[in-house]
Amino acid sequence: MPVGAVSATTGASGHQTGRVTTRASCPEDLRAVLFDSGGVLMQPIGGRWNPRADFEQTVLSYAPSITPEQFTAAIVTGDQFFAASPSTPDYDDYHRVMLRDLGVEPTSQLLADLRREVPPATVLETYPEVVGTLEELSRRGVRMAVVSDAWPDLPDLHAGLGIGKFFEAYTISAELGCDKPDPRMYHHASTALNLAPAQCLFVDDDPSLVAAAITLGYPGRAVCRNSTTSDVPSIASLTELLDLF
Repeated sequence: MPVGAVSATTGASGHQTGRVTTRASCPEDLRAVLFDSGGVLMQPIGGRWNPRADFEQTVLSYAPSITPEQFTAAIVTGDQFFAASPSTPDYDDYHRVMLRDLGVEPTSQLLADLRREVPPATVLETYPEVVGTLEELSRRGVRMAVVSDAWPDLPDLHAGLGIGKFFEAYTISAELGCDKPDPRMYHHASTALNLAPAQCLFVDDDPSLVAAAITLGYPGRAVCRNSTTSDVPSIASLTELLDLF
């Protein structure tokens, strides 16, 4: 699920047990890595992806009587709106749903304030090993792309966090009109790199999305940083990707 004017996705996670980190399941001609973004490359400061961390403060500047309980209920409504959407919804539509639940008029000015640009580093951060791993993969000539259920500004967020320069292509759900595990999400990225699926390692923090990629012919790894994992090949840190190239 994307994060508000800081778009990104959270990986859902049905973490199970039994981590497998064998190299044997990856083809010898592996050439690229297709990364999910949220939960793999970056995370929200404070732990909440959506709405953005300053949502309450912004709304309160227009409607100071809104209570914490009302905000909690409105955010649940927003989550339900996401769940019912076939792909990443329009950013303003997402905010309108929550504002109407709060009984606040979704004026054009309020909507603009909720999506105003903020420095990505004020609300997002990369995981500790990300920059070093991307630098080393790049040094080794590994090509990289992003496959994310996100809003269109994701490349700008990555640029603001200092990692955008590593990626040759972006497949973004809000632009493609579908979410993972729709095959179009995976194929769009490998096609952009002019590589076969078998040459592209797909990495996501949702094991079910990794399993879907594997069925399409992509090698895959689930990122399970909490040490509990899934029934697909998985890693505890992105640094383990260096063993595959």
